[in-house]
Amino acid sequence: MAASERWTISSEGTKHTLTIHAVSSLDSGVYTVIAGSSKVKFELKVKEPEDSGCGSLPPGEAEQKPTRDAQTASVTGNVSSTASREAAAGELSGQKVPESHSTDQEVCDSEKVPASSGTALKRGSVEGASSQAGVPLFLERPQSGTVTVGSDIIFTSRVQGTNILKKPMVRWFKGKWMDVSSKTGAHLQLKETYDRNSKVYTFEMHIIQAKSNDAGGYRCEVTDKDRFDCCNFELTVHDAPVQEEVNILSQFRRTDVKVEEGPKIDVWEILQNAPPSQYEKIAFQYGITDLRGMLKRLKRMRKDEKKGTAFLTKLAGAYQVDKSQKLKLMVEVANPDAEVKWLKNGQELHPSGRFIFENIGYKRMLTINHCSLADDAAYQCVLGDEKTITELFVREPPVLITHSLEDQVVMVGQRVEFELEVSEEGALVKWERNGQELRREETFKYRFKKDGKKHVLFINEATKEDAGHYTAKTNGDQSVAELLVQEKQLEVYQDIADLTVKAEEQAVFKCEVSDEEVKGTWLKNGVEVVPSDRMQITHIGRIHKLVIDNVRPEDEGDYTFVPEGFAFNLSAKLNFLDVPDPPDAPRVLSVGEDCCTIQWEPPAFDGGQPVLGYVLERKKKNSYRWMRLNFDLWKETTYEAKRMIEGVVYEMRVYAVNSIGMSRHSQASRPFVPIAPTSEPTNLTVENVSDTTISLKWRAPEKVGAAGLDGYLVEYCKEGSNDWLPAQQGLTDRNSILIRDLPTGERMHFRVRAINMAGPSAAASLSQAVTIREIVPEYYLQHILLPIAEQPRICLPRNLRQKVLKVVGETVNLMIAFQGKPRPEVSWLKDGQPLNLQNITVRNSDSDTILFIRSAERGHSGIYQLKVEVESAQDTASIHIQVIDRPGPPVAVKIREVWGLNVALSWLPPKDDGNCEITGYTIQKADKKTMEWFVVYERCRRTECSVSELVMGNEYFFRVFTENLCGLSKEAAQSKDSVYIQKPGRQYKPPSYKEPDFTEPPKFTRPLIDRSVICGYNATLSCALRGTPKPKVVWCKNQLDLSGDPRYRMFSNQGVLTLEIRKPSPFDAGIYSCLASNPLGEARSDCKLEVRGK
Repeated sequence: MAASERWTISSEGTKHTLTIHAVSSLDSGVYTVIAGSSKVKFELKVKEPEDSGCGSLPPGEAEQKPTRDAQTASVTGNVSSTASREAAAGELSGQKVPESHSTDQEVCDSEKVPASSGTALKRGSVEGASSQAGVPLFLERPQSGTVTVGSDIIFTSRVQGTNILKKPMVRWFKGKWMDVSSKTGAHLQLKETYDRNSKVYTFEMHIIQAKSNDAGGYRCEVTDKDRFDCCNFELTVHDAPVQEEVNILSQFRRTDVKVEEGPKIDVWEILQNAPPSQYEKIAFQYGITDLRGMLKRLKRMRKDEKKGTAFLTKLAGAYQVDKSQKLKLMVEVANPDAEVKWLKNGQELHPSGRFIFENIGYKRMLTINHCSLADDAAYQCVLGDEKTITELFVREPPVLITHSLEDQVVMVGQRVEFELEVSEEGALVKWERNGQELRREETFKYRFKKDGKKHVLFINEATKEDAGHYTAKTNGDQSVAELLVQEKQLEVYQDIADLTVKAEEQAVFKCEVSDEEVKGTWLKNGVEVVPSDRMQITHIGRIHKLVIDNVRPEDEGDYTFVPEGFAFNLSAKLNFLDVPDPPDAPRVLSVGEDCCTIQWEPPAFDGGQPVLGYVLERKKKNSYRWMRLNFDLWKETTYEAKRMIEGVVYEMRVYAVNSIGMSRHSQASRPFVPIAPTSEPTNLTVENVSDTTISLKWRAPEKVGAAGLDGYLVEYCKEGSNDWLPAQQGLTDRNSILIRDLPTGERMHFRVRAINMAGPSAAASLSQAVTIREIVPEYYLQHILLPIAEQPRICLPRNLRQKVLKVVGETVNLMIAFQGKPRPEVSWLKDGQPLNLQNITVRNSDSDTILFIRSAERGHSGIYQLKVEVESAQDTASIHIQVIDRPGPPVAVKIREVWGLNVALSWLPPKDDGNCEITGYTIQKADKKTMEWFVVYERCRRTECSVSELVMGNEYFFRVFTENLCGLSKEAAQSKDSVYIQKPGRQYKPPSYKEPDFTEPPKFTRPLIDRSVICGYNATLSCALRGTPKPKVVWCKNQLDLSGDPRYRMFSNQGVLTLEIRKPSPFDAGIYSCLASNPLGEARSDCKLEVRGK
């Protein structure tokens, strides 16, 4: 609330007054007074005149007392910061803690106050306050709740984050000052979330399995820089024992009846008289945080309590005093002349400027001036063998931050200053960066300055590593600010490029900038990209990536990367390609015995890429299994499907394929049935001829088919004409016919067709025309040309016209009928050679021949020729028999590659294919632990495959079977080596460092020194040398090389060079030199050797 025409706010010393002019029913509500950390809420009620029995006050009195004016309500209160803090903390024991002053408001009761005054104030819970009037931080405040013992409850608060630069700080309290964050665990949990769309922070406090001691008042405080808001709420727990609790804020309560001041509370006395099970509840109720320390002191006090007569009045259990205040401890003794000793933590005290001893009659007093934290101790008053003990608590008022830190953005190399102001001079302030305490370094990177209440942190020449959150902490408050350090220029090493991807593929946008610390934001069509399971944003070093898995059509658009703190961006476009639309349902053009021809139209949309071909499938109508017809793409829109079963109902469908992938399948075609006409009738002959009739007969076709036989159609025409006429109306189901009313003497041709639902078969006709005339034997022999000897003809069955497949061990039984008179001569050949009759049996009769093999072997495979001869006429037929067997195992099963959970296998075809085509391979896998084999693939047509979905951490063996028409090979080819599927993990890539250059020219770190030796005793000259590569060393005497002289020995050990001179003589005196050289330079060291006589 701010001062206005309706409200007047005034203050005089510690007295603050709020005056409400022209009170109306609209002014009813709850009002809050905030003084420092103390908050009081009261309620204003405006009563109607008819509801009150009070008489009216005289006008003069109403003018003198604004609080009783019918048009004005005034609220006046005394505010003391020290008193409010002490009241909030509560009274411990011993010294009487000053009470906080409650708001002084005059209230009239029903007998003395007129109804028109109508003001009633009621104390309640704090609803919240903000440092900026009219701009609360809370969007939703936690509400009071009720819960039963053992149930859960959640308190929720929401804070608007639109005008907040960083996340606000929220703290939850129980009672006046106990922070519940220290009690978090399985019983109490604090959670927070942030909604990026609505920019709202949500904070929750979960109380799990509530207990009776959870009941009470709670407070939620939110802080954002210089703004503050708070809210109080209550938790009621049912079935909890009802106990009368002492309310330390009872002095703030306003009721219609005058409130009398109750007795002051001694927490030490309550703890001493309470059972141990109530300690925690009492500590929570009266705001005791160090309960364990108080219990330890209480235990020592109980041990020290002994009954005695020396003291009439002992010290209280504990005293409490503020820092810099004065405290007086007093006891009464039984003997007025007795002398007492005062001890502090067991050490005797002596009178001084701070400790003053007084003896007044029976009273013995100890006065402590200017109490400090060092005075927080246990005090004893000793009289003879008796003593009384108490505890003194010195409370230090918290240091508050009056001016908070501010966020800063600087460039690299600039100077940074963080400044704050605290409530007291000389306060201790601790500085932290990202949770690590800052200290003065040797380079003086950080400097700290104190100027009264102001504290300043200086950062010289800021670098990118200095960016982060800086915190200034006092013993009662803290302030956080963020430092952003930006590079002056940012170079783009790799720009993001446009991408064109297929459906369900992965799209990767990648860019590289010059600064590893620069962060950025990815946008799609101007909207920020939110990471998800499909979209992943990574930042590793200078490389920023946006990875989109399983690309969908809605992912197409413009993508932009915006570096933070720089005024430019990188953009690229994502183009999406898809599979084509499915074609229309195929149309059946024609059907045959085991085939059909279908046609379809290309798809309406090709997916942005040309259609490469089509894939066709078929199935039986009552089945759910579709079988693929072509493994290579079919380019045309017309296809002939073969190898169907005659009489079975089929359906077909088509897929369209482009460079992106395969479309969805088309709708199924209309059902159709493959049906073929029967074969032509056989043995058509003339039975009798007259002048106007002819009698014909024939045999049924060799192959009728699944459609059956509906009848025969007999036709005739004159010689030289193509006008065939039916011999009768409709079809005949008999194998003979008598045709009447034929023209006498005409030469006529006759033919017979077999008819079924697929149509007419091929025609069986006579070899020449027949003259319609009565037949005499001579004429018959001369003109009809039907000799007594019938021409030889082999009636080869249809199934023998194709290759005959037999499995090794099966029986071969071929029966072939033939014609010819007189009895033909029958002969068999195999591959042009006579048959081996030891294991092949041949039986011939007048009308057929039988080839029988009891147990077929692969050697029986070949082409068998059958020849039937009647005199000079003959007929031949060939039968191809192929005896097949199971194939051998594949050769050389190898493991080509292992990646992730996949293994690539390859092998070579078997040496023995079983005398037939290999139809596929069967691959099996087995875990090394169990060695149980499971099929992975069946009928794999290639000599390689990939096995996927292996279990991580298992070791596998693989084996391959060969399959042909006889089945699987008896044995399998197994991989020699096993494959272990490793668990994926991060591989450490050690950083690459530049190889240091240790090369240096020779240098004597310790040169030769002059020496004087005795003649006849071995002498040594030593020096220290270093150099890389290792130098070449030469010793010289008076510029002469000593390498070949046996009287000298040279040693080199870890860079220490030694020249040993064996039993030197005066002749060995002179100038000795050590020369060292390598490709980088040379070095020389000289010394003088003097040889003395014995």
